[in-house]
This record gives sequence, C-alpha cells and structure tokens, in this order.
Amino acid sequence: MTENTHNSNDWLDHDAELSTGELALADRAALRRVAGLSTELEDITEVEYRQLRLERVVLVGVWTEGTAADSEASLAELALLAETAGSEVLEGLVQRRDRPDPATYIGSGKVAELRDVVIATGADTVICDGELSPGQLRQLEEKLKVKVIDRTALILDIFAQHASTKEGKAQVEMAQLQYLLPRLRGWGESLSRQAGGRAGGGNGGVGLRGPGETKLETDRRRIRARIAKLRREIAAMSVIRETKRGARVANAVPNVAIAGYTNAGKSSLLNALTGAGVLVQDALFATLDPTTRRTQTPEGLPYTLTDTVGFVRHLPHQLVEAFRSTLEEVADADLLVHVVDGSDGMPEKQVTAVREVISEISERHDSMPHELLVVNKIDAVGDLGLARLRHLFPTAVFVSAHTGEGIVELRERIASLIPRPEVVVDALVPYARGEIVARVHREGEVLKERHTEEGTELSARVRPDLAGVLEQFAVNGSRA
Repeated sequence: MTENTHNSNDWLDHDAELSTGELALADRAALRRVAGLSTELEDITEVEYRQLRLERVVLVGVWTEGTAADSEASLAELALLAETAGSEVLEGLVQRRDRPDPATYIGSGKVAELRDVVIATGADTVICDGELSPGQLRQLEEKLKVKVIDRTALILDIFAQHASTKEGKAQVEMAQLQYLLPRLRGWGESLSRQAGGRAGGGNGGVGLRGPGETKLETDRRRIRARIAKLRREIAAMSVIRETKRGARVANAVPNVAIAGYTNAGKSSLLNALTGAGVLVQDALFATLDPTTRRTQTPEGLPYTLTDTVGFVRHLPHQLVEAFRSTLEEVADADLLVHVVDGSDGMPEKQVTAVREVISEISERHDSMPHELLVVNKIDAVGDLGLARLRHLFPTAVFVSAHTGEGIVELRERIASLIPRPEVVVDALVPYARGEIVARVHREGEVLKERHTEEGTELSARVRPDLAGVLEQFAVNGSRA
C-alpha cells in the first residue's frame, strides 16, 4: 500500500513539473482513431452529413504547371497532411494535364485506373490534391465507390482536431460550414418535400400545412443562420483581442509576430526565446491559437512575441477569412519574424506561400511590418545545405531552436529592429516614488542608474508619455 502511494506521489510530482505545452501534447496524444469500429453506412450516397473517416487513403494529384519535383513535393505535403489527420497513406498518383478535368478532376480513363488501385490496396478514402467542385466530388464518389475528399476538407479536418480555444473552435466551424454549404446534396427521401398542402397527404397535421420546402433547403437555411451567428460571435471575440492589443499599444510595448510555414518550428522558437513552454509537436498545424509572451532585449527593453497559426500552399480561402481576426496579429505587429524550415527540400517555395497569405490578410492595412527572415532547423542540414541556404537567403538569421545555435544573434537582431523609445531623460527620482522607477524599467531602456542620498538617478530612453511623467524630476531640465 505504501509503495503504491509513493508511486502515485511520484506521478503527481512529475505531472506538476510538466509545462502547459507538454500537458497539451499528452492530452492530444491520448486521443487516437481506432480502425474497424465505424458504423457508417456502406452506401455512401445515402450519407448527407459525413464525418471524415480517414483510415487507409490513396492520394491523387494533377500536375498542371511547374516541374515534376514541384508536383511530387505537393503530393508529399498532402501525405503529411493526411498522416496528421490520422490516416495511413497507401499510394500516391500524379497525372499530367493542362488543367483538371471539369467533370472528374483526372479524366474518365484515369478514374478507371484509380478505381483499380483503390480495389488493389483496400483503400476506403481518396484524397485529391486540390479543391474539388461539388460536381467533381459527386462524379468521383459514384465511380470510385469510396469516400472522396479534397485538400481543403483535409486541412479543415486537421484544424477541427487541433482547435482548443472558444475563438479557434468558432473560426474552424465557420470555415467548415462555408465549405459545406455549396456541397450539400441529398438523394431519394432526402429530396422529398416537407409536408405541405393537405399536410403532405396525411403525413402531418395541424401546423404543418404550407408551401413546403425540401430538406436540402431547410439544411441550407439552418447552415446560413449558424454562419451568421458564428460571425457575430467571432466579431465579439475580436473586440476583446483588439482591446488587449490596444492595451499593448497604449503601453508602447513593441509587438513581434512569429509567422511562417506550418511545422517550420515557430513554437519551438518562441520557447527558445522566452521559455514559454507552449505546445510543440512535429505535425502540421499543431498551433492554431495565438500565444503571446513578454520578453526583453539584452538591454532590458520589453517587447511581446506572438506565435501564430502556420501557413501552407493553397491555404483554403475559407480559413483565411475565418481566421482573419487572429491573423491580423501579423499585420499589426511592429516586426514580423518569418520562420523558414531549413530542412525542407524547397524552402523558397515556403517563403513565397507565406508572403502570399500575408499579403492577402493585410489588404486593408496601409503598410506591412518589417520582415526578419529566420532559417530554423539548421542542425538538420549538412554544410553543403547550409551553404545553399545562405546563398538563397543572404540577409537571414540562421538558428536551431532545438540546439540553441544562433538564438543569441537572433535576440540581438530583433532588438536592433523593434521600435525604440525616442526620448532620453536624465532624472533624479525620490525613493518615495519607486513605482516610477519600476515603470521606467518595465517600459523604457535604462542607460545608466545610480542610487544617491536623495533618490535614484536615472538616464533612460523612454516614450513621450513617460518622459512627461519624469519631467518633474529632470536633472537640470534635461530632455533630449
């Protein structure tokens, strides 16, 4: 009994030592899909609302532009997305076409070949590397006899799994409903009208008489109403975010936003710079909810660091729209730390994709923050790869959040680029006004400090509002 109690206490002590991120990671890992327990209908045409059941999948892409390496990289990324969603990738196929087939995405001949591959591998899902129209989705499912989803639905599924805050869940739900609305369809009984006229021939009663509407129309109306409600909720939550952001601006604390491709190591970098202990996972879109932490430059000037959601090539426009309030943390920042995965085969493509999304979310902003490019994971590339990266990104800072290499240089570069207090004040602050000295340390940059009999003698670089407070204590009326 004593031994069991002792072991239990050890477990509690160990649990208490875990950071917030480690606890979140353990919680996320505790949920696993179990194959073979589905009670989903065999005839997929009867299913109107279908939960994504990604178990054994075949990937298919259409190569319309770029090199063969580009198309293979896109399919490899799709495979990572599928694995992140909890599926097992069995096969990947790419077809060369000028443009996707408007009816079946890959053409009727290739659909027959794809059906053979599905039967041979025993796959239950096909994932297409692009956004399918409702007609393409219906045609493929009728011909392949298995579930078909596209890249957009896959990314939305991952976001739904990883959202944890109220705002994140609302944003994901709105994006999913916007995606689902034009793709709603029904067959057979689902298309029959609700009771109308004489209560649909006796199927209803008092209160059910009227013009009637199809179940499909009812569902669309409900979804539109739900989207409108979610928009109002997100707008209300964004007001709270604006209030917090406004408080930082009022206190003149510079804000640095960390942005970049998904799985580039943004959260690891935040932990390395601030010791935040936020969730770090080697998976796509591990971070959905922005995390802000306070830190300071080597000289003691405070600033905030915000970890944001990762981007990806062809990020669904529904997500960009739904997450606009969150992503505006990037556009409103004083400095943008753009993190690139140095171990990726084509990091320049990542940079292009991220800049495209940032330009999309900053359309209504007059200017963009200054960008500092940071190449992460240099411990995972050799000397030759590092030389190539230095040639590709000559102005970047090269770091490894895992080993700590380059972090000191990164701190110095951030310190040199964030806005600095512009007023230099020499003041003698009485010891009775210690709160002013504390505020100078918190909001300004102390250049020199000396304790005398009369009080604390300070030389500091501060914002104009704080300079006004210190003016009454100025030495010889000095104020630069």
